[in-house]
Amino acid sequence: MLRKIGELLAGYLSRPRDKAKHVATSAPELLSQTLLPGDVLLVEGNTIFSTAIKYLTQSTWSHAALYVGDILPEMVHGEEQPRLIEADTVDGVRCIGLSHYNSFHTRICRPVGLSPDEIDKVITFAKNMLGHQYDLRNIFDLARYLFPTPPVPERYRRKLLSLGSGDPTQAICSSLIAQAFHFIRYPILPENVVLKQADPAGRDCYREMLHIRHHSLFTPKDFDVSPYFQIIKPTLSEDFDFHNLPWADQD
Repeated sequence: MLRKIGELLAGYLSRPRDKAKHVATSAPELLSQTLLPGDVLLVEGNTIFSTAIKYLTQSTWSHAALYVGDILPEMVHGEEQPRLIEADTVDGVRCIGLSHYNSFHTRICRPVGLSPDEIDKVITFAKNMLGHQYDLRNIFDLARYLFPTPPVPERYRRKLLSLGSGDPTQAICSSLIAQAFHFIRYPILPENVVLKQADPAGRDCYREMLHIRHHSLFTPKDFDVSPYFQIIKPTLSEDFDFHNLPWADQD
């Protein structure tokens, strides 16, 4: 019964907002040419659900998907080959084509220094999650904060998003990708932990180390602000020259 209620709520929250407007900041063909396997594609969503995520994270980004290149089988009847793996509120973990986000504001976040084998491991991890359910408990949690002005102090917003059931067969968009990168111990936003070390001289000695945060704590915004992901802008990646821009007030 609870599952059925969650599915109905997911269907409602995933509907596009009537007045939502999108600005595609990159041409679809340019986006396709720029993306590399292992890239994280952030999306400014237009659903009711996206509103809560953007408010709680104070960010433009409400969704994240993993670009996997051409490793997925082509669809039947000449349909577009899926190149993204994501966790959708209704369909669960699925694969989709790039055209799904043609009209959306997007951002490419690229991990740095991964070997081809490590990229393959990240993608394989996500691929093995296909068919898993979306963590509907996360929907119940976020639904409480969909008021026009949710009474949530900023210092508590991060804690509110460390939600969900923790069931390994369920996922939300950012936790799915976080798990994939944690599988090879690639950092996103690790915590700094200061440990006291034994010193023969009797002095206090401390060592700073990184500690991986639980995957349920991650949001799409974290890939944007992470110091370990490079922001790639398709327009600037192809010999950009502002002198060649076609301005309306010029012949």
